[in-house]
Amino acid sequence: MTNYEVMFIIDPTLEDDKKDATVEAVKGIIAAEGEVGNVDVWGMKKLAYPIQKKTEGYYVVIEFKAQPTLPKELDRRLKISDNVMRHLIVNKDEK
Repeated sequence: MTNYEVMFIIDPTLEDDKKDATVEAVKGIIAAEGEVGNVDVWGMKKLAYPIQKKTEGYYVVIEFKAQPTLPKELDRRLKISDNVMRHLIVNKDEK
């Protein structure tokens, strides 16, 4: 299994329970084919530039272990999610 990290920014206008549900949904996608590691919720942060006319976002970082096929599926699912404004998946083992 390979070590990965996903950082995603959730729409700040959502209610807290929907933000938590989005985090749980991402953890569920990962847990289906991999192992969820450390979950670090950064909370509300100012964005470097406006995204969808918003200047703040709710940041979450999740470390996980998975086979090389999972990040592609996770990327696809995060792209079509209305709650996630931006995301980035990083292979931590790659030098």
